[in-house]
Formats: sequence, structure tokens, C-alpha cells
Amino acid sequence: MNFIEYFKYSEKKPVISFEIFPPKTEKGVANLESVLRDLAELCPDFITVTYGAMGTTREKTIEIATLIKRKYGIESACHLTCVGASKSELDDILERIYDSGIKNIVALRGDPPMGSDDFIPPEDGYKHGNELVAHIRNFEKKNLKRKYFGVAVAGYPEKHLEAPDMKTDIDNLKRKVESGADIIITQLFFDNSSYFEFVDKARKASIGVPIIPGLMPILSVRQIKRITTMCGAAIPDELKRRLADCGDDDQEARRIGVAQCIEQARELLEGGVPGIHFYVLNKSHQMEKIMEALPLSQYKNNTISAQNP
Repeated sequence: MNFIEYFKYSEKKPVISFEIFPPKTEKGVANLESVLRDLAELCPDFITVTYGAMGTTREKTIEIATLIKRKYGIESACHLTCVGASKSELDDILERIYDSGIKNIVALRGDPPMGSDDFIPPEDGYKHGNELVAHIRNFEKKNLKRKYFGVAVAGYPEKHLEAPDMKTDIDNLKRKVESGADIIITQLFFDNSSYFEFVDKARKASIGVPIIPGLMPILSVRQIKRITTMCGAAIPDELKRRLADCGDDDQEARRIGVAQCIEQARELLEGGVPGIHFYVLNKSHQMEKIMEALPLSQYKNNTISAQNP
């Protein structure tokens, strides 16, 4: 199934998905194989596979997404970015994704190279996410003669770092949806009010597709400081205080992180979200605890309207 088919039925149960990344080392690959077995037992609806800086993991992305679908019988999605790819190279990648039987793509502009504040598009490439979405839809028209891919794009409850204000960011998001995106998956956040306010702004801007909150369990103080600095997500004062008390105790930080994620997920589900996308960071232990704590069946028929804002 592609993305939109899952969310047609999200009133029956919330759609749960995970995100993983391709490892850079052989040890990491072996570890991921073990993690995937554990994650598969948690029965997510789909798993997305990220794309390395400058497209460095594009082959591994497709390879891992194909493995997830064929070996574990779980739908998967390949991330795809504008970084380092011309229009013809994007067509080649889309052909490989299609030939692999992958039905879903997470379409992103991608981040500027390390040390650069500006995104510079590749020669004969794209600068914006909406252009990539439009390219995917044009590829389908030219080569497949039908819509095939489910396409997800990113949303930013606390505004993209490069956007001057939230209105500009919402306008950019609307362009991505109008170009053919089926769903929106949000950047991580730790204050649920940011998500619900973001959805309200999107609906008022006539963005009607499902908006799926993205949650990341905290694994260590160092890790979450680095990630939130990169993406601009705010850590609420009380959570920041509890993490500061952990010092270098990663085990205690993980305990706090799991509890925080469970609390967030429960509140979101009670608020009627169509699903939750977990950034699992190639770990399974914390997700086992989180999924065990979420009685998903009780949240049936309680979904925020995905259409008609």
C-alpha cells in the first residue's frame, strides 16, 4: 500500500511508523539486521529509510527498504532529496525505487553541506522540496502513465530554521502539498501544543492532507542537544531540568526520554492524531517499551480530520 491508503483507514486505528538510517560500517549493518528483527515484531505499518548527506547512502537506502519489504513483509519508504542529484539522476533513482517494488517516498529538499548555511542546488537539479515532489509526479506521468508512489513531505511545528516566519513556512508547505504530496510527517518536537497549533495553522491555510507527528525518544543528553541544535526543536524547561540532573548518566537520560515519549504519544493519540512516526535512531529497546505502553486499540474512531480543513 502507499501512504494515502494507510491513512484512509486511520479512523480504525492510528498508523504507526518508524524511521531508520543506513549504517556507515559493517558493524552497524550487522546491528541494524538485529534491530530490524526486533522492530518488525512491533508490527509498524511502515518503516522509512533515510538518505545520507550528499546522497551518499542512496544505494543502501533502496537496499534496506527492499529488505524490509521482502524479508519482513512490512511496507517501506525511501527518502529522496534534492542534494547532489540532477533531474536525470533523480529519474534513474526513481526507476530503481520502482523496480524494487517500493511504493512510498519521503521527498525532502535536504540539508546544506556541513559548514554551509546556504543550500546550493546541483547543476540541473532542484532547490526546493515542492520541485522534487512535482518531479516525482511528472516521472509517473511520463513513465508509468499512472500515480504509483505515495509521497510524504516534511512539516515543521516550530518553523524551519531557514524560514523567516511561520506564515512563510506554511506557504512553503502548501506548495509541497499542491505539487502532489499525500501526507506530511513533522520534524521532532517535545511540546504537543506546538503540533496542534501547527495543524490548526495548516488547516486554516487549506492544507487538508494528514499531518503525522514525529517523535524521537531521547537516548542521551549529548545526543538530544546536538539534534535539537541542528533542527531547531525546543526542549521544554521542565524536561531540560530533568535532563540536566542526569549529567553524563545516559541510562537515566534514556529512562526519562522513554517516559517523555510515552507521555507525548498518549496525549497525541487521545487528541486524535492519524498516527505517529517514531525516529528510532536504529535502536529497538526503547521502542519496545514505548509500544508496550500504548494501548493503540483504544484510540479507534478518534482521528483528527485528514481532509477538508
